[in-house]
Amino acid sequence: MKLNSLLTGMAMLGLVTVGGASLNIITPKMIGFATAAEVKQSGPSIQEKIALITKSKGQIGSGDQLRRFFYGDLEPLSVQPGGAGMVVNLYNKANDVTFSYCATYDVVVAVKKGRIAAFAPNEVK
Repeated sequence: MKLNSLLTGMAMLGLVTVGGASLNIITPKMIGFATAAEVKQSGPSIQEKIALITKSKGQIGSGDQLRRFFYGDLEPLSVQPGGAGMVVNLYNKANDVTFSYCATYDVVVAVKKGRIAAFAPNEVK
């Protein structure tokens, strides 16, 4: 009789263990996994990123912010006098925004909607 009770107990333990493992496989979201869509949605939107760069233009670090937000998405349009010598006008085709960037001080000096080949001299000083 003791052997029968022992085998029944081991069988119940096995069912509980297998049942718990299969529950974790079926519902991974409940145990803290995030899907790719959830990860992508975290962080500021494109409009918020542009607003942050516009707010911090002329401040040291705004160039780094520009590179982080739009890595690989900027197309150089032109070079013009401004900043500490020359600035580069970078166009983002996806959002139709042009950024004027001074590499000497690593700052964004102007931001404007549209494809701008040359900013007004007072905007990029």
